[in-house]
Amino acid sequence: MRKINQKDIDNRLTKAIRELSDPKSYDLVCHEHRLGEPMPSIDKLAKMVDKIRQIIFPGYFGDINLNLGTIEYYIGVMVDEVFELISEQILAGLCFSCSSDSERPEMLQLEKDASQIATKFIEGLPEIRRIMTTDVNAAYLGDPAANGIGEVIFCYPATRAISNYRIAHHLLKLGVPLIPRIITEMAHSETGIDIHPRAEIGEYFSIDHGTGVVIGSTSVIGKNVKLYQGVTLGAKSFPLDENGNPIKGIPRHPVVEDNVVVYSNATVLGRITIGHDSVIGGNVWVTNSLPPHSKVVQVKSRQAEFVDGSGI
Repeated sequence: MRKINQKDIDNRLTKAIRELSDPKSYDLVCHEHRLGEPMPSIDKLAKMVDKIRQIIFPGYFGDINLNLGTIEYYIGVMVDEVFELISEQILAGLCFSCSSDSERPEMLQLEKDASQIATKFIEGLPEIRRIMTTDVNAAYLGDPAANGIGEVIFCYPATRAISNYRIAHHLLKLGVPLIPRIITEMAHSETGIDIHPRAEIGEYFSIDHGTGVVIGSTSVIGKNVKLYQGVTLGAKSFPLDENGNPIKGIPRHPVVEDNVVVYSNATVLGRITIGHDSVIGGNVWVTNSLPPHSKVVQVKSRQAEFVDGSGI
């Protein structure tokens, strides 16, 4: 049996440690934590989002069997828990976004800011519930396979993805850094539906099946829009600055007006406008604006014979 050379192992491990500790190797991928500052926590954010779902959809989630006679107490408990969780995570996002000590406000001020933002977020929950109600209703009315509103809330991945988006979008509008993106990426990992929190999406929005849907950050979607699986609302190109780097923040994703349906695996690219009441068929590419009431489909299929493998 070959003898273990412990000295050789120690030397190799020491060499790896030195290389990993070289500032040149981690210059772009290291975050130096400041003592006393909270870090964003995916676990705590997941807990927070779950509790917000309990508030938005009372009686559907959580371990408590809801009694309508005590709903105000129930909502009050949930709101208190969400307020504590979200205040801490907002503070973590604010701290994380300060890249240098010169940019960093006093911790007491950051805590006050986080508390104010958390309060405004809680004040916006009734509106989030209102618009999520329209989304759930759109999914139910638009899917013959849905047996009830409860099935849409419990089972549909789009409900989870859209609710994460609505929560994250509200936080983004309140000026919270980083945390909104984490929340939408949590839903992306769970459902395969990728909605950037900066996208603007109107009410009665639905995604059928959902897997593979991508909605870019500067997308604007009107009311009563329905997307099927695999749809991409993406960017066609990235303008570069004088240094050859992509220019960030400019509108580069589609504007989809009211009452539009986009079928599976369609790709809509660039800052174009899809006019209201239009239908985009499956597996097509759209890179130019469409007027209202447009219908875009693939070229008509043709019948072919396949004999002994010919034609394949």
